[in-house]
Amino acid sequence: MERRSALKNIGGLFLLPTLPALLSAADKKTVLRVAHITDVHLKNQFNAPARFVKCLHHLQSQSPKIGLVLNGGDIVFDMNKENINTINDQWKLVNETMKNECNLPVHYCLGNHDIWWNENTKGDVFYGKKYAMDKLQLVKPYYSLMQNGWKIIVLDSTHLDIDNTWYIGKLGDEQLTWLKNELETTSSTMPVMVMSHIPILTALLMIEDNIVNKWTMLGGDMHTDTSKIINLFYQHPNVKLCLSGHLHMRDKVVYNGVTYLCNGAVSGAWWEGNRRETAPGYGLIDLYADGSFEEKYVNY
Repeated sequence: MERRSALKNIGGLFLLPTLPALLSAADKKTVLRVAHITDVHLKNQFNAPARFVKCLHHLQSQSPKIGLVLNGGDIVFDMNKENINTINDQWKLVNETMKNECNLPVHYCLGNHDIWWNENTKGDVFYGKKYAMDKLQLVKPYYSLMQNGWKIIVLDSTHLDIDNTWYIGKLGDEQLTWLKNELETTSSTMPVMVMSHIPILTALLMIEDNIVNKWTMLGGDMHTDTSKIINLFYQHPNVKLCLSGHLHMRDKVVYNGVTYLCNGAVSGAWWEGNRRETAPGYGLIDLYADGSFEEKYVNY
């Protein structure tokens, strides 16, 4: 009996965490908590302004506190082929709402609905991305920033297709060269998080209804230069996380050590309920000093 009791106690010891594991957990330090909001599509309909304010108040009440908001694009409801008065009204609503209801720093990414591509206004000084960039005080539509030991790279993933009437997801040669230089000049010990509007890599394009044996992956739904970007990230293992939106649904794909996280939309199905199984919400991401992170999707 004594021998059995002793063996039982010894076995119990193996269930306890080792001292190094305990120390490792204790040493894990959150350096930044980020809210990722995307596809707000703000306009003065569907009770959207009040619902967006609810979202902003919800994320600002999080504990621990959020230190930074990343807006992943489609900030206004739609600029495509709209008239200037409608566009002015949408951006006025955005600016007033953010000024009055959000006291956190915000960095923006352009979405396809934030670009003025009305063929009848091609000669206008604000045609294309300039109008939105002026409103957001962006010198360029892609940029990077350092934040609490992490580098955050914001990409411009929306460009005119070859017919110059609609958009396609890509970086283009100039931006790809810039991205290569950003990664090459970043210390290999500094973790990197990337944000784009259109997903670089997603599995969401394979859940369309009534597909028998062949999926259609449109260039406006996912980056068309995915292989180039993935290969670049493979050469830089400090790239840890890629955020996106655009599809109004949530999924997570992990490939070559990089997590590609497509978060659902603040507006859900453009303020008319859930987009398939994804309810309106935002991403909540804790970044750690060791380059790891934890994330979840929050319904507000």
